[in-house]
Amino acid sequence: MTIKMIAIDIDGTLLNEKSSLNPATITAVQAARDAGIKVVLCTGRPLTGVQDYLDQLGLSGDDQYVITFNGALAQTISGKILVRHTLNYDQYRQLQTLSETLETHFHVETESHIYTANKNISPYTIGEAFLVKMPIRYRAVEEMPTDITLSKAMFIDDPKIISSAVEKLPDYVKQDFYFVRSEPYFLEAMNKAASKGNAITGLASDLGFSMDEVMALGDQGNDLSMIKAAGWGVAMGNAIDEVKEAAQAVTLTNKEDGVAAAINKYALN
Repeated sequence: MTIKMIAIDIDGTLLNEKSSLNPATITAVQAARDAGIKVVLCTGRPLTGVQDYLDQLGLSGDDQYVITFNGALAQTISGKILVRHTLNYDQYRQLQTLSETLETHFHVETESHIYTANKNISPYTIGEAFLVKMPIRYRAVEEMPTDITLSKAMFIDDPKIISSAVEKLPDYVKQDFYFVRSEPYFLEAMNKAASKGNAITGLASDLGFSMDEVMALGDQGNDLSMIKAAGWGVAMGNAIDEVKEAAQAVTLTNKEDGVAAAINKYALN
């Protein structure tokens, strides 16, 4: 098995339980980079929420890549957009109305801002803004610009409320959008063509790699599509059962340098 590209989720995978990079992970990623392997961070975050980790890993430039917003955008680390699968104003209105029906908090994200029509801003929106380093803009629905381009929408609330929302999603809405539960308190809605799996498949093709030469590592539902798409899918030891069942292998947890262990065992052996 020859690995030429490694797709790595960030939260719960690349990062440890303190949301930081372990030295062993940095060393393994840099060894893969030095071996000519493309290491691609694949995340629900925007580029602003990834940059610090890219800097620590020594990944930069137009010949290194990152997949953001759960596959809505694929771009070079310097910011050049290669793939864009976004949402428009009419889709925002549809999802905003759905959030009212489901009785959940709701916000949407562009490449630079988070927008919410909730006057009582959810603490989960505030947490997301801190995590991805983007400012929040309160805008009533009628104040949203009709030409806005959105990377994703998020139903954000207590995990029990989100679980209930998942069960109540109408079938017609599932046909219009790609839904993924990226965290117990997040249900994300995106362009139907957007997913980590589609993004890494398209990027691998552009780079001239077969999917048999791609390894993907993840832990949550938003990683499932890339675990299935990759020739060698690796679930973290802390992954949900569905990801473990779809993977070809299970590595250690994110607390135990699971990413480093997988890179050393499968890509640098």
